[in-house]
Amino acid sequence: MPLVQPLFIGLFALLVPTLALASGEVAAPPSIDLTDQTVGYLALLIFCIAYLLVVAEEFLHLRKSKPVIIAAGLIWCLIAYAYIQQGQPHAAGEAVRHTLLEYAELMLFLLVAMTYINAMEERRVFDALRAWLIRKGFGFRSLFWMTGTLAFFISPMADNLTTALLTCAVVLAVGGDNRTFATLSCINIVVAANAGGAFSPFGDITTLMVWQKEVLDFFDFFKLFVPSLVNYLVPAILMSFAVPKIKPEAQGSNIHLKRGARRIILLFLLTIATAVSVHHFLNLPPVIGMLTGLGYLQILSYFLHRTHARWHKRNEDRAALIGDMTPFDVFNPVARAEWDTLLFFYGVVLCVGGLGQIGYLAMASEIMYEHWGPTLANVAIGLLSSIIDNIPIMFAVLTMMPDMNDTQWLLVTLTAGVGGSLLSIGSAAGVALMGQARGTYTFFAHLEWTPAIALGFLASIAVHFWING
Repeated sequence: MPLVQPLFIGLFALLVPTLALASGEVAAPPSIDLTDQTVGYLALLIFCIAYLLVVAEEFLHLRKSKPVIIAAGLIWCLIAYAYIQQGQPHAAGEAVRHTLLEYAELMLFLLVAMTYINAMEERRVFDALRAWLIRKGFGFRSLFWMTGTLAFFISPMADNLTTALLTCAVVLAVGGDNRTFATLSCINIVVAANAGGAFSPFGDITTLMVWQKEVLDFFDFFKLFVPSLVNYLVPAILMSFAVPKIKPEAQGSNIHLKRGARRIILLFLLTIATAVSVHHFLNLPPVIGMLTGLGYLQILSYFLHRTHARWHKRNEDRAALIGDMTPFDVFNPVARAEWDTLLFFYGVVLCVGGLGQIGYLAMASEIMYEHWGPTLANVAIGLLSSIIDNIPIMFAVLTMMPDMNDTQWLLVTLTAGVGGSLLSIGSAAGVALMGQARGTYTFFAHLEWTPAIALGFLASIAVHFWING
């Protein structure tokens, strides 16, 4: 009996590549226009209700993944029913498989990235960085610029949520009792993290979606470095004049890295290089390189586990000092991935894919990109992302696939990434910091500096056209 379950799983795994290949080879079937039918109206109503529940997450304490997952199932059931009535019983199934394949690539890519970030956090990499900043005893203005700059440059490698939480922890630890400094630093961190994520395929889910869709090449994103930097610097310079000229007392905390921390950092960089290489030179999906990189981490986990007892015996005093009493297990970081975010992403992709199958995205594309023009439409996308999460917006744009040149695709990537900084609820980083710095960083505190952030938003668009237009 113990062999039955592994044998069954093994046989099933042999069939999965064939099924995946079959679904990957089938193009999205042509859709029936259901926009003016009851099914279409019901689907739109379900999506709106689900998204209102997502927006009210802070007040309802209902995790954002729950309503969109239910909405996704209901929308596709309505679509399937409509297609059966039209005499196409298999069309909805083919369409949903096409959407699921897009989600699977992105989900696995994000899962590996989150695993590495969690592994570095568990090995105390971020704690050590925070302790070093506190120990140096920098003044408030220096810390304002340092935490913002760190957020801008860490965000392209980690996600903006993790980056914001890390740097906000530094701000609260050093000057949390000074409300003005803490508030301005949190606003600065949100803007910097969102801006930094806009010029890297790894910096934000939206940039990752654009890269995975092969709309832009990996190195094309770095053309947005200067516009992103301008987006961060303009409001930062204006806010810096309001930061108090105070130097807090230095603290003597010292954090020691756990065993394997530096090797995990190197493997993360190697994993990114692998993902870029397999896509650039072999035309394989980047997720193949990322999953290979997860294998690197698993091999290191095996080595650390096998040698832990011997190392612990030789370094008993050091192990007790750094608290490294248990061996590193790669599946602990996997378990601590942001599963709510990954499942929310599933619900959003399926919902938006369903609305596209009904015909609403084609209608929106015609109004925005044909009547308004691509520049105005892409700027409007950025403004919308300050109210609505940029994930469904960018997925909708990629599903519409308007006919645009690289300059316009870079523009919508930029605006969708940095537009969320206009309001505190416009990005995951802002929402997270409202919880972490509750009572200090608030919606209205951020709103007070929205004109300065909007100035940076417009300046980054102008610089983008000046450099890349």
